[in-house]
Amino acid sequence: MLFKLSIRNMKKSFKDYAIYFLTLVLGVAIFYMFNSLDSQQAMLKVSESTRQMIQLMIQLLGMISVFIAIVLGFLIVYANNFLINRRKREFGIYMTLGMGRRQISSIILLETILVGILSLVVGIFIGVFASQFMSILVAKLFEADMSEFTFVFSIDSCIKTCIYFAVMYIAVMIFNTLTISRYKLINLLTAVRKNEKVKMKNPIVSILVFIASAVLLGYAYYLVTGGVYELRTGDELLKPILMGIVGTIGIFWSLSGFILRIIQTRKNIYLKGTNMFVLRQLNNKINTNIVSMSIICLMLFMTISVLSSSLSIKSALDSQLDKFTPVDVNLYKTAYLPESYVSSYSGKTIYNTEEQIEDSKHPVSYTLETNGYDMNNLKDIVEIPIYTAPEWTLAYSLGDYYETTKSQYSMLAFDSSESIIKISDYNKIAELYGEEQYNLNDDEYIVLCNYEQMENIRNQSLSTNSNIQINGKTYHSKYNKCKEGFIYLATTEINAGIILVPDNFELKDEWIEQYFLVANYNAETEEGKKEIENTLIGSGDTEFFKNIKEKGINLDGSSRISIIESSKGLATIIIFIAIYLGVVFLIASSAILALKQLTESSDNKQRYTILRKIGCDEKMINQALFRQIFIFFMMPLILAMIHSIFGIKFILSMLEVLASPDELLPSIIVTAVIMGVIYGIYFLATYFGSKNIIKED
Repeated sequence: MLFKLSIRNMKKSFKDYAIYFLTLVLGVAIFYMFNSLDSQQAMLKVSESTRQMIQLMIQLLGMISVFIAIVLGFLIVYANNFLINRRKREFGIYMTLGMGRRQISSIILLETILVGILSLVVGIFIGVFASQFMSILVAKLFEADMSEFTFVFSIDSCIKTCIYFAVMYIAVMIFNTLTISRYKLINLLTAVRKNEKVKMKNPIVSILVFIASAVLLGYAYYLVTGGVYELRTGDELLKPILMGIVGTIGIFWSLSGFILRIIQTRKNIYLKGTNMFVLRQLNNKINTNIVSMSIICLMLFMTISVLSSSLSIKSALDSQLDKFTPVDVNLYKTAYLPESYVSSYSGKTIYNTEEQIEDSKHPVSYTLETNGYDMNNLKDIVEIPIYTAPEWTLAYSLGDYYETTKSQYSMLAFDSSESIIKISDYNKIAELYGEEQYNLNDDEYIVLCNYEQMENIRNQSLSTNSNIQINGKTYHSKYNKCKEGFIYLATTEINAGIILVPDNFELKDEWIEQYFLVANYNAETEEGKKEIENTLIGSGDTEFFKNIKEKGINLDGSSRISIIESSKGLATIIIFIAIYLGVVFLIASSAILALKQLTESSDNKQRYTILRKIGCDEKMINQALFRQIFIFFMMPLILAMIHSIFGIKFILSMLEVLASPDELLPSIIVTAVIMGVIYGIYFLATYFGSKNIIKED
């Protein structure tokens, strides 16, 4: 009998609470989808470095899944709490008919199990098909060969999903049993008639709290934007986070205390149509949902910030790859090694061999040729030395601006020597890179820099005093600001400073800090280029690398292929984690709002009946319902959007090497579309569900 009753209850309530079931299904599908990537990655033909990036992404997603499971668990428990409260009168009737609390708990237990099994089956079914598209997306982002791609069902992911959600449902069962055991018959039977006790707030106090909360949020915004570089540690970052949380709660707490009073003074608005009813309903909702609306607001803020910033980072990485990887390979090695030096890691004295010392006196091409490398593999070769002058440090370059810079950026290595390149040597590289070439008079120098923070510092110095005395001669900067330029392959602007000097600048051989070589691979196809790369900066098992390793030569390098693979891997990891977290937070926020509104629509059904009795037609009632739900959904979203403006600025300032504000607009548009679709679906589903609940029987 209890089983039949549970089935009947599910059928009866399925229409009203389809959002709950939909949320469970989406949660299961997303959980399965993001945890099944390892089932396909083995079939994708990728390089070893790319495979390692995919493995890292899978490991990170696995760890984040624990957090996601906790979020979904709280969502399920929260939703069940509303569903139980909605059915208090039903449970009271059961008890009146002689049913005990244990039997009622058994009914709820059976319903929970049935809903859980159904949502798991449907969710995994959807997740299995969606995971195939996810695998295709992974392959596309990592530029993998999909010739061996097949339809795969991940047993491990299925088991993992079932275990995680089984634990969640067990927690729900325990919660439901404890909740039912505390109910009294009189409270259950009169639950529909009871109104929530709403304490009216003093409007003056509410206005003061609102102003204080706005000021608190404003100061938090300043700390993460205007005072961004002071936030170096977790403790310093915790301060604006706590301010944001307290300020958000304060905003929602104070709104219900004065908004209604203010509108009541505008009689032409307050008394028009059903505005009086709508405003009082909203006032009560805000008053009784302060904590939940604050949590939803913060979750939406995290969704917007994470999605927008991650998408902009990916866009920035993708757009800058071509510019900052103009050739196939860079090779470099330390020049003029000393006989011994003290290791900065172990504090031990390291002795270099005669072979290492001799090799360090020659260019990179010498190392390649003497160790048996076929130079015919390379073309467009340009080799230059990079110098340092003992007295030309960063502090010396900054001149009078040094003390100011040190007070603001105490962590900078001011005693580090500047990298110096002769103008003709740089122009050879610039010509190969397709970058601007420069010329200098005998008493001039140029500072190349494209790393924004360092560029700003150097520009301040160059605009005030740019004279440098080296070797008894005075040099001045040709320009009063840094010029664009770089030599090392990279994903973005990381050049913190290179000094270009005239060719007659007196530089000693022992000042050579590094020998530097740039070249292209002598191959036309990507396969041919990868084959050549494996002999230079590959796995290290070639004859050339064995010779290099045995002699202890410190030849190092970077290549276009490896940089593109690693940057695309990083961008893909960022975007997948962001989508995973963002979508789950968005679904959780939307579901909580929807379930809360549906439950309140059920509780307030009698109020809509009264509206009909006093002459309101269905059109007016539906409009009143629509306005309530719309404002109820928009309030946390609007405040979250305000938070996000400053949150995104903070994230981008922390990751300015990876992204720039110019890349933000497309990311915001994509985020707005995602938010609009998911949030809009829940909003419309909530409206039509509530409309169905309050309709006249």
